[in-house]
Amino acid sequence: MNTLIAVIVIFGLLVFIHEWGHLVFAKRAGILCREFAIGFGPKIFSFKRNETVYTIRLLPLGGFVRMAGEDPEMVQIKPGYEIGLLFNDAGKVSRMIINNKSKHQNIKIIQVEKIDLEHDLFVKGYVDDQEELVRYEIDDEAEYVYDELATQIAPYNRQFGSKTVGQRALAIFAGPLMNFVLAVVVLMAYGMIAGMPTDEPVVGDVTDDGVAIEAGLESGDRIISIDGEQVDSWLEMTSIIQSHPSETLDFEVERDGEQFDVAMTTQERMGPEEEEQGVIGVTAPMEKSVSGAIMFGFTQTYEYTVLIIEALGMLITGQFSLDHLAGPVGIYNYTGEVAAMGILVLFQWAAILSVNLGIINLLPLPALDGGRLIFIGLEAIRGKPIDPQKEGIVHFVGFALLMLLMLVVTWNDINKFFL
Repeated sequence: MNTLIAVIVIFGLLVFIHEWGHLVFAKRAGILCREFAIGFGPKIFSFKRNETVYTIRLLPLGGFVRMAGEDPEMVQIKPGYEIGLLFNDAGKVSRMIINNKSKHQNIKIIQVEKIDLEHDLFVKGYVDDQEELVRYEIDDEAEYVYDELATQIAPYNRQFGSKTVGQRALAIFAGPLMNFVLAVVVLMAYGMIAGMPTDEPVVGDVTDDGVAIEAGLESGDRIISIDGEQVDSWLEMTSIIQSHPSETLDFEVERDGEQFDVAMTTQERMGPEEEEQGVIGVTAPMEKSVSGAIMFGFTQTYEYTVLIIEALGMLITGQFSLDHLAGPVGIYNYTGEVAAMGILVLFQWAAILSVNLGIINLLPLPALDGGRLIFIGLEAIRGKPIDPQKEGIVHFVGFALLMLLMLVVTWNDINKFFL
């Protein structure tokens, strides 16, 4: 249950902040955002505020912001249709009733001859079997009602395609950008709560299973030298210890202004490159400060970014196989392990996942934000947009391939953790 709650909270936050970035910058550009959704599939909860319907959907596998103009309108009003009109106080059409007109009162029925819902915003047709055409102006925030569901019209100046290349690129890039911002904020919070490691050769804490506790070292002890070699930083100290696995070293220690010597035989552990390293069972000293926490948030986010990009490079060059990728099942399992280590470790894990989501979405692959940015970039170079139908096909094929990759990775996760 703890794992499930952790996964829901972390993934919900990552998806929410990503889509919120798209939403905010799209609205700032004047784009009509019809829906802000967390998850896919059937709606389980929704409400409308300021033109946008906010929904939570059944399958928690992502989210989306549906911007006007990205998809064809679901209802098209063609010449010959009979629709009902409602008017606002300014005399403009505020609602167009497409069907079930008998359920609405005080509407004017018009047989449509011509209608423009994008540019000039008018409807022209015949009313009450009159032979003379009548023309009505349509309000730019008017709605059409189909099957009792009201949908706001999208004049061209409110559509995604009407905005400048820069505005559209920023609306797309804002999603991944907010994931990096979230990682910085989470790591800042971690730094404020847990503190940041310093580069002083001082014992921060002593582990229960190390040789340091057996030798009597305590938190706050300063290491002056090792085997007669003076150390001035935590990095120097750990470098010497790691390079002498299973060897006895003489430590000169200072505590409360007094110095004493102690000998310890280092323990062995495997390093990140499968090499043996020496350890004595101490952790780095930590400090708490606002400025340090801010710096920690930015520097750690940068380091996570570099590590993930390097791992992707190794995957592309074949140094990693697909077996090293983790899908939803693998991430769920790892999140459970991290949650068992405590809330602070979970903070770091959430930051890593947020950076990972930002980077993955920026990859120049169809259906991802990076792929959409590529098409916007090509438009800027060519001076005209790519054919929307061709772009749609590319994104559809890309999405299908991504889903196939997701299935393969999920199957690998199931084999790895459960079979």
